[in-house]
Amino acid sequence: MVGALPVLNGENPGSMIELTVEKPDDWWEVEALYDLCFAPGRTALSSYRLRNGVDPIRELCILARDSDGILGGVIRNWPVKVGGKPAILLGPVAVHPTRQGEGLGATLMNEALVRAKAMGWERVMLVGDLPYYRRFGFSKLEGVVMPPPTNPERVLGIELVGGAWDGVTGRVRRAL
Repeated sequence: MVGALPVLNGENPGSMIELTVEKPDDWWEVEALYDLCFAPGRTALSSYRLRNGVDPIRELCILARDSDGILGGVIRNWPVKVGGKPAILLGPVAVHPTRQGEGLGATLMNEALVRAKAMGWERVMLVGDLPYYRRFGFSKLEGVVMPPPTNPERVLGIELVGGAWDGVTGRVRRAL
C-alpha cells in the first residue's frame, strides 16, 4: 500500500503522508532520526547484535514523509532465526518528536505487518512494551531468548499465519 495516506494532524488536518521503501540515499537521514528518538547509545542494545552484518529486509524498511518530503517516521525489519525457523525482528520504529501522536507509528507498524504477510513471512518478533504492542496483536513469547541483557518480559511476537509460533523456542540468532 505504498502511496499517500491521510494522517490526521491537529495543526494541519487531512495532511498527506507518503509511505515509501527506504533507499540507500535515505540512510543518513534515517539514522539521524533514530539517534534523535533513541540516542546514539541505541546501537549497544542486544537487538543490534542480531542486526550487525545482516542486511535488513528492504521491502519492510518503510519511510513516512509529508507532502514537503520531510521524514516523519521510519520502521526497519531484520531477518532472524529462532529455533532454526525464520522470523522477522521488527524495529526499530521511530517517529519524529514533532509528529508524535498523529498515528504515524501505528501506520508504519500496520503497513510493515501487512507487507510481511504478503511476502510470505509467518512470524514477527520485537522487544518492547506489551501494553503498547498488544493493540497490534503482539503477545509475550515463551521460550524465545534474546541476547542478554534483554528482559524476557519484553520479548513479544505475533503470528502472521496461525500456529506459526507453536513449538518455536530457543535463542534468537542472526540470519546469515
